Formats: sequence, C-alpha cells, structure tokens
Amino acid sequence: MDPGARHGPGFGTLLIALVVAVSACGHAQRPERRTYVVSEDARGVGTAEGPGTGGSGAEAYCNELEKQCFQKCWRRKPAYDSIPKHSGKHHEQCTEQCLGVFMKCIKEQAALEKLDTKRELRFSDMAVALDWLREHRSEVALGTVVVVAGVAFSLVVAPAGLLVLSPI
Repeated sequence: MDPGARHGPGFGTLLIALVVAVSACGHAQRPERRTYVVSEDARGVGTAEGPGTGGSGAEAYCNELEKQCFQKCWRRKPAYDSIPKHSGKHHEQCTEQCLGVFMKCIKEQAALEKLDTKRELRFSDMAVALDWLREHRSEVALGTVVVVAGVAFSLVVAPAGLLVLSPI
C-alpha cells in the first residue's frame, strides 16, 4: 500500500517542509550587527599577566611594573653600604635598576604582540561569547577581535565606561 494513499495527497510534501523548517532553526543564528554590553564597568580588562596584556596596554602595564619596582627599591636599604638610604645616589640607583625592569617588560610585550598579532576569539553563539568575556575579562585586551557566528566585533570601552562588543 502506498504511504501517501493512507494520509491523503500532499502529506509527504508537508512532512518534508516541516522537517526542513524545524532543522533550519537548529543551527546557530548570526547575531545582529549591534553593540552588546559585556559589563557595566571596564575596570580589570587586560590586568592578567601574559598575552592578553599586550597591545595598547603594554606601556601602561610596564609603567606600573616600573613604579612598583621603584617603591620596593626605595623602601629597602641600598645595595652598597656607602650609599645612604633615601639619598640622591639611592634615588639614582633605584631609577637605573627599575628602568631596566621597564625596558625588559617593553621588549617582552613587543615579542608577545608579534606572536599574537592575529589574536581573535571565536564563538558560535553571542550568549556564550558574553559569558566567556565576563568570566575572562582580565585575560583579554581592549581591541581584541571577537567573531560570533561569522560576525566580527571588537572589545572596546564605550563613552559611559561600559565594556562592549562593537561590530567592526
């Protein structure tokens, strides 16, 4: 007996159309090309040490390391007994020592940036992307490219201080 005869003509066509319609909704939909808020506060982005701190934040990161180095050096007794603590020579010694720390940091950040020039994050779904960015905000740098279902966004700070994904 013919299956179409049991259910009437067109049933097979209707069944195929239904299967196609349902399966088309099963894939990840492309996100709208609009700005998505990751966080209401951009503080803490790119603060983890490592590749995520490269790029435009490298100099600020290295400046902070130099500042911490100087404060630590200034609190300690100078390396040479002939140099009085908190004297001009002590200041000069700390400045020279910490300039070396700064220069080493800049070189390391530049090397990381060369290795990581095409860094981008890829996600199939915007909700997953936003959740991941919220949890790992200290590991990403501003300007990181985030691709969600084939749509490219950039991680930026909006004028109100919001951390957002803005379409490229």
